[in-house]
Amino acid sequence: MPAHDAPDDLDDEAVVTSAPEEVDLPDSDGGIEPVLPETVRQRVISLAAGAMTGLPLDELPMPLRRVAKFAPNRRARLGGPVIAMQLSGDPLLRQRLATRVVNDAGDLGASILEGVAPPAADPVEVAALAYLARPDGWRDLVERATDTVRAEAEGAATSERIRDVEQRLSRAEHDRAVARVEADKLRDELARLRDETSGLREEVRSLGKALRESQAKERKATDMLASEKGRATRATADHDAELRRMRAKLAEAETAAGAQRQSAKDARAVDDARLWLLLETIGQAAVGLRRELALDPTDRLPADFVADHDADRPENANGAGAARALDADDPARLDQLLSLPKAHMIVDGYNVTKKGYGELSLEQQRNRLVAGVGGLVAQTRAEVTVVFDGAERVVGLPPAPRGVRVLFSKKGETADELIRRLVRAEPAGRPIVVISSDKEVIDGVRRHGAYPLGNDTLLRRLSRS
Repeated sequence: MPAHDAPDDLDDEAVVTSAPEEVDLPDSDGGIEPVLPETVRQRVISLAAGAMTGLPLDELPMPLRRVAKFAPNRRARLGGPVIAMQLSGDPLLRQRLATRVVNDAGDLGASILEGVAPPAADPVEVAALAYLARPDGWRDLVERATDTVRAEAEGAATSERIRDVEQRLSRAEHDRAVARVEADKLRDELARLRDETSGLREEVRSLGKALRESQAKERKATDMLASEKGRATRATADHDAELRRMRAKLAEAETAAGAQRQSAKDARAVDDARLWLLLETIGQAAVGLRRELALDPTDRLPADFVADHDADRPENANGAGAARALDADDPARLDQLLSLPKAHMIVDGYNVTKKGYGELSLEQQRNRLVAGVGGLVAQTRAEVTVVFDGAERVVGLPPAPRGVRVLFSKKGETADELIRRLVRAEPAGRPIVVISSDKEVIDGVRRHGAYPLGNDTLLRRLSRS
């Protein structure tokens, strides 16, 4: 559903004040959510707000459904606290949004999924993508990127302080130059007064009264000269002292900046040494434990044991009270697998519909299959994903039932490749059931620990419902 602006009568403050208070929550891998710089946090919210466009409202948590009605920019500005809270507490929502954000990021998103940050990439963008996608080593990516952001901020602040000191130093130099000009003026005035005094002395010889007046003027001029000299001397001394203080502060700032750079370098060296020692210790401990337990290498995954658990046991086939043997396409086998905790069923859509409903149009086939597995989800509570080839343009697809994920392969990719990718994305040991009669699909998913069943199994189960 595309996002749109909220109605005019919707109070923006209601959205902001209704946001829950942010608290530290454990993330999906059991750790504590990292503290992000404000620029990185705002970028994460902006990316998530943009990725929400197009998501059905019923797939969003309740706190986000009202926010999702806004335009992306307004959504990030007014619903930022709500979005941040849901990202930290809802791994499934974060995974859905991260898939869209990483795809939109192109090569940078692919590098982040591989746990590699390109040297020339924006550290804020790297930290935001790593926080959302959370590949292996994402905490290190976020930490390095946030360290870079903080270092750049500190460097900018230091540069600003240096520029301020330089400006104050320039003003002090200007004031000193002005003082020198004033002193030169005073010296010129003194010379002029001395010439005037000489003339007055010549007149004093002829006129006593003129002599007394000229002497009084001379004493007054001398007093004024002494006063101005004193002020000029004090001003010069003050400017010299201020200049020395500015130079001392500049030297202290340069020393502090060098110490910070050295401290950061030493801290990184210590962290690298600790990390190396930790990895070395873990490696040696693992080798010692393997040697002590005498464990042989194994090529079996936890999903293989799930398959063994649900397979027929020949030794109990003829025993008293043994359960009946299940055929390869018996729906009971599907029910057994879907009853396992956290089971996930992936359906090869057209492979099933063309076998069961081949006489219908493709649109009717899709609708019938999706509606059928919706009822199965309501009974078993299992996660179900239906995958169709997306070569043709699909128009007017009705909303999927709750708990059913409907996917179409992208242009240039088949549904078989998308199914194998979904299986590889699941953690080892989770019960994964793949419904398909395509031999390539069956062989591919079995290598990754999934449990394949033929399309007849699902068709018989749906017909029974």
